[in-house]
Amino acid sequence: MPEDPSTDVSLVPASEVVTGITRLVFETIEAANSAVVQKENFNKFSKFLEKIALVLKELSNSETSEINNLSPALEVLKLEIEVIKQLALDCRNRNKIYLLLNCRRTLKYFECSTRDISRTLLLITSEYLNVLPEITDQLKDLCKNMLDTEYKVSIEEEEVSEKIELGIQERNIDRSYANDLLICIARAVGIANEQSVLKREFGNFKAEIASSEQGKNLTEKLRMEEIILLLGKADLLTTAEEKQTNYLTKRNSLGRQPLEPLQSFYCPITGDVMEDPVETSSGQIFERTAIEKWLADGNKLCPLTKKHLKKSDLRSNKTLRQSIEEWKNRNIMITIASLKLKIQTDKEEEVLQSLQKLSEFCVRSELQREWIVMENYVPVTIDLLRANNTEIRKYALLILYALAKDSEEGKERIGTVDNAIGLVVRSLARKPEESILALHLLLELSRSSVVQNLIGNVQGCILLLVTFMNSEDSVAAKYASEILDNLSFLDQNVIEMARLNYGAPLLQHLCSGTESKRILMAKTLSHIQLSDQIKLHITEKGALKPLLELLSHSNTEMKIIAVKALQSLSTVPRNGQLMIKAGVSDQLFELLFCHTLSTEIRENVAATIMQLAISKNSQGSEDVQVSLLESHDDIFKLFSLISLTGSNVQQSILRIFQAMCQSPAGSDIRTKLRQISAIKVLVYLCEVDDHEVRADAVKLFYLLAKDGNDDILLEHVNNTCIGNLVGIIRTSDNEEEIAAALGIISHLPQDFSMSQHLLDAGALDVILDCLHGRNAHSSLRNEIVENAAGALCRFTVPTNPETQTQVAEAGIIPLLVSLLASGSCLTKKNAATSLKQFSESSQKLSKQPASKIWMFSCCIASPTQNCPVHLGFCSVESSFCLLEANALRPLAEVVDEPDPAAAEASIDAILTIIEGEQLQNGSKVLAEANAIAPIIKLLSSSSIILQEKALKALERLFQMIELKLKYGTSAQMPLVEITQKGRSDLKSLAAKVLSHLNVLPEQSSFF
Repeated sequence: MPEDPSTDVSLVPASEVVTGITRLVFETIEAANSAVVQKENFNKFSKFLEKIALVLKELSNSETSEINNLSPALEVLKLEIEVIKQLALDCRNRNKIYLLLNCRRTLKYFECSTRDISRTLLLITSEYLNVLPEITDQLKDLCKNMLDTEYKVSIEEEEVSEKIELGIQERNIDRSYANDLLICIARAVGIANEQSVLKREFGNFKAEIASSEQGKNLTEKLRMEEIILLLGKADLLTTAEEKQTNYLTKRNSLGRQPLEPLQSFYCPITGDVMEDPVETSSGQIFERTAIEKWLADGNKLCPLTKKHLKKSDLRSNKTLRQSIEEWKNRNIMITIASLKLKIQTDKEEEVLQSLQKLSEFCVRSELQREWIVMENYVPVTIDLLRANNTEIRKYALLILYALAKDSEEGKERIGTVDNAIGLVVRSLARKPEESILALHLLLELSRSSVVQNLIGNVQGCILLLVTFMNSEDSVAAKYASEILDNLSFLDQNVIEMARLNYGAPLLQHLCSGTESKRILMAKTLSHIQLSDQIKLHITEKGALKPLLELLSHSNTEMKIIAVKALQSLSTVPRNGQLMIKAGVSDQLFELLFCHTLSTEIRENVAATIMQLAISKNSQGSEDVQVSLLESHDDIFKLFSLISLTGSNVQQSILRIFQAMCQSPAGSDIRTKLRQISAIKVLVYLCEVDDHEVRADAVKLFYLLAKDGNDDILLEHVNNTCIGNLVGIIRTSDNEEEIAAALGIISHLPQDFSMSQHLLDAGALDVILDCLHGRNAHSSLRNEIVENAAGALCRFTVPTNPETQTQVAEAGIIPLLVSLLASGSCLTKKNAATSLKQFSESSQKLSKQPASKIWMFSCCIASPTQNCPVHLGFCSVESSFCLLEANALRPLAEVVDEPDPAAAEASIDAILTIIEGEQLQNGSKVLAEANAIAPIIKLLSSSSIILQEKALKALERLFQMIELKLKYGTSAQMPLVEITQKGRSDLKSLAAKVLSHLNVLPEQSSFF
């Protein structure tokens, strides 16, 4: 079809084309801002569009003849921008799930359009087009930035893609997998995690696929069908009514008698129906565990074919496994349906047998629990709570709990049956075993907002729960307390009053009762589970005085009772502080040093002192001026017990010192521990077999090594100790212990022989593993990486070039650069320190190009560009070049962060680029990396060290005329501020920099 002449480019004035493209740019930016997916990528592209709009504005001011020369390029630019506008509109209007699943295709649009637009913009800068130099420079910078930009899918999009591919590959039929996948998709695209919303969006997604142009691509169509099939397994897309209908339809089609298994379902080795069938290369099928055991026992031939067989030859037979599962499910459906009549008979033995089978089905899988619910067993089972037989009621409670657990629908079905909660509450008042089951069920039901009001409305329920909460049975007390906490609609003051009312008589008998009553109350305190509020209430109202009297009693049994009661109360930090103030710790130390007491009581005493030590680090501890250990002798006496007691007491003592070392007075404690050679004992404990004691010893060792004396560490840390520390990092499953061991290594003296011992023990390998995250999970990942990065610093010093090379060849420099963006402040500081130490070797290691015979140098171009800083051939692995590692921008960003230590380490690394003769070339590179502005910003830092480093750097950088012209103005005011208000030595340095900027004469009085 011929084009409309009115749209011919040659007939439209170029100035109008520019205006039209500018309008299109802003329309595209508006559309991009409203996209529901790929927001970060659209944001990047929008920034380029804003800069293009500015360039177009400059062009519109040019001569008409100049613009007319650009018409072809402008028209191409217009078409490319229209592509992105349409993409943005699609990402706003089309189905969110569809858009998410096509995220990689969208990414390609961004990459192609960015590349094509940058090429088109470069046409405008061509020499034969008379475009102003200012516009040309802007366009070249813009094009470079566009080509350097990377577009990425989000973490959520990546997670969804991986789950989809895994599900398709494994042909996963697990409903929970499909549910998790659907929830991931909902989270990634901002869909509410509600069944009606998910169902609607999924329906729209299927409609989108049906009408999409993608349908013409057979491969893509099959992939989308697989995704629809995978997501369709999620029961989040099916209402309870639909599930019920589907289940009954299927169950009614099965008949009433279970089917015998097919012969192919049996394993030839075990003779049993297989769970996980695997197939050999010759086509024989066995149960996986059976054939693997056959091979593990030394058999090398197939038991049927007698052919050679290896474990690697075994392949899962998913089709057979699915057939077996379908057969099992069919028979289970039939069995579940048939049990109902047996449960409703009057024959108690038959009822019990049927309930036992039903409870087994409940335990096996979520799917079977759903079938039981859909067979309408809930009201039948609840009715069994009226039975006279205790065992029947207990089975009923077990089954109801299984149906309620992790199922909101199950909780609601149980709670809304007439008088269901009343019958459960009635079981609370029966024998202990049944009452615990009833409490467990009631706790699960109380987690449903629908059922909570029903629980609160049952007469006597709250009173029973308060009674249980204050009982000697800790499990019952725990369940009852949690149920009351879940009943948020209740007046919490009422519940707390009930708790305190229980505490009042206990306190009264403890303080003023007969000796036998006091002993009984102290026993009660040590055995029952009380809330923290009750414990604090009892302590504040006078419980400590009678307990201290019992503690000082000559009768050992009374001492034991008092210690256990104090141990129970000490778990509340405020109580620990009150105990220290009351002098409890002095009496406890006397008991701990009494060797005639049993091991058990000394363990209780040590555990109580540990709680007191921990309380000193809690809020409000500043009110307690008394310390636990006053003198050097006290510390020595307690620490010496570590070598004389069992592991439980050892652990408590180690934790006491950990808490004391981390207290406000910790520095003094750490000094005294080092003076009594505590490190020598801790080095020994690092090799004991008791892993818990060892872990606590390593953690205390770390605290003492942090601000330790190098001579002490050199004296006590030998080859054996180093080997033990490395072994702990490599094999321990205690993350705190791993972090502490790494911390010790990071604080060991920078001694050559010690570094060599560490290398010989394999320390470098385990440090690199920890930096890569191979030895860390989630909870202490930051601390492990922080300490690993600190430990690495000793292996990157320029005085040990061989080790530097070994570290660099392990690929650690790019990881250090990435840690500058993602690590904690301490990690960034340590990473920057290592990068600085690497960079100090770069000038020496940069390979200078060999001299060539002149005729060859005329004919053959150098295959590699020289490094613009070191003027030789550089690489990350061979010369540790920061420029090659793309480290300068991340380092500059850390300089701009608020943490002074990280900023100081980063500026030190940056300044290695302008050392000595590198100044001229290095300064240009720093300007390109946007590293100079953050340095100028440090002039206003509150840190004198950072101010001084910035001044010394600028004193050199502003010797470069181009840098002086570009950055001088922004530096003037902070420099003047320092000359007026700064420290005396900084004033002179600031004045020197100002003289470079021609603001002060060199004869100024500031010098």
